[in-house]
Amino acid sequence: MPIDPAPLPSDPPTATALKLFVVLSRAQAAVAAHAEASIAIHGLTITEFAILEALYHKGPMLLGEVQRKILVSSGGITFLVDKLERRGLVERTRCERDRRARYAALTDAGHALVARIFPAHAEAIRRAMSGLGLADQRQAIALLKTLGTEAVGLAPVVATETPETERSPAGD
Repeated sequence: MPIDPAPLPSDPPTATALKLFVVLSRAQAAVAAHAEASIAIHGLTITEFAILEALYHKGPMLLGEVQRKILVSSGGITFLVDKLERRGLVERTRCERDRRARYAALTDAGHALVARIFPAHAEAIRRAMSGLGLADQRQAIALLKTLGTEAVGLAPVVATETPETERSPAGD
């Protein structure tokens, strides 16, 4: 016998927040698909391109700075920079102030690649965002910055129950 669906929360703040989350997630996925497609044709993932683009626009950066800028783990940044280094697009150099730290910098080949593909990538993103006019885009930027800043400042919710998948079967 089918189980009846549970009702959605009816209080306006929760219902609206849930709707915003879904709409925001779908919009991000739709725009990201355009960005990813504009990069994939060059044999890069969007994260690899994010590293190249950061170095292209900011110059050499400590690996930790790149990691924070593109939001990957420390292990992830090492793996990605290793891949880009093997392809001859990025090189590592020592930090004179801290011998443990390393800079990542574009090679000449990496710089040339980003210079060649960035304009089309920027156009793909501009096109994907064209559903909003310039004023609406600026307003969305301000609203989303506020949303992100406030969300980062909140303490995470701690689960009070053990998830079903972690509970022991009866009789153990």
